[in-house]
Amino acid sequence: MEEGKYCYKYPHPAVTTDCVVFGFDGKRLNILLIERGGEPFKGCWAFPGGFMNIDETAEQGAMRELCEETGLKLEYLKQFGTFSAVNRDPRERVVTIAFYALARKSYVQGGDDAAKAQWFPIEDVPPLAFDHDYILRKATEQLKKDIHFEPIGFGLLDEQFTMPELQRLYESILGVHFDRRNFYKKMLQTGILEESEEEIEESETQFFGEHKEMKSMSIDDLFGRSHHDRHMPAPSATPPTEEPRRRKGTKFSFNKERYERLKEDKNFRLEF
Repeated sequence: MEEGKYCYKYPHPAVTTDCVVFGFDGKRLNILLIERGGEPFKGCWAFPGGFMNIDETAEQGAMRELCEETGLKLEYLKQFGTFSAVNRDPRERVVTIAFYALARKSYVQGGDDAAKAQWFPIEDVPPLAFDHDYILRKATEQLKKDIHFEPIGFGLLDEQFTMPELQRLYESILGVHFDRRNFYKKMLQTGILEESEEEIEESETQFFGEHKEMKSMSIDDLFGRSHHDRHMPAPSATPPTEEPRRRKGTKFSFNKERYERLKEDKNFRLEF
C-alpha cells in the first residue's frame, strides 16, 4: 500500500460491522452470540462482528466476521441501522453498521477472536458488551415490522412445513398468540403458499372414556360381568395402548414467484 494513501489531517472513525442472527428451533426464537476472547469486554457476550477491511464492503465484512467467529455461512444479510454513539467503544471512535439475518438453528463454534459461539433463547439473552443490548432491541423491532411486508420468516423453516409450524414461528417473532383458524385463513389469502400432500405419522391412543362412543362397550363392560361368567378369570387391567397410524396431512412450501408479484402491490400488509 502506498505510504500516506489513506492518511488525512482530519480525525476519522474506524468502522465495524455487527450481525444479529435470529434462529428458530421449532418452538422459540434464538439469537446467536459469541463470547469475546479479548479486551475490551473479555468474557462477555456480544454479536459476531469486527473491523471492516479497507478493501471490502460492510456486507462483505459482516459475512466474513460471522463465518470466522461462528463458522456460520449466510448468503443474505439485511442492513438495519448504523450506531455511532461517541463513547460506544472504549478503544477508539468506532461506528458500527448492523445487519440482521435469519438462519435455521445449526451447529456453531467459536473461532478467530471469539472464545465461544452459542445460541440463546431470545428471552434468556445475557447482558451484552458495547451497546449491543440497544442494537438487539432495534433489530427485533425491525424484524417485527418486516415480517408484515416480506416473507422473511420462511428462511427459518424447512422447505416444506405445516401451518402450525408457521404459526409458532410468527408467534415467537411477534410475541403474540393467534387464533388458529384466523391465522390459517390469512396466510392462505396471501397466495404465497404452495400446498402439497405428504403423509404425517400420528399416534392414536385406544381407550374408553367420556369422549368415546358408548355403543362400542358391551352391557358387561358397563355393569359388570354376567352371572354365568363370574367364575371366568377376570381380564387383566392393562394401560391404554398407542397404535401408530399414518394419515394424509397438509404441508406447504413458499412460492417465491407469487410473492414477487405480490410485492408490486404497494398496499400489501399482512395483518392478523
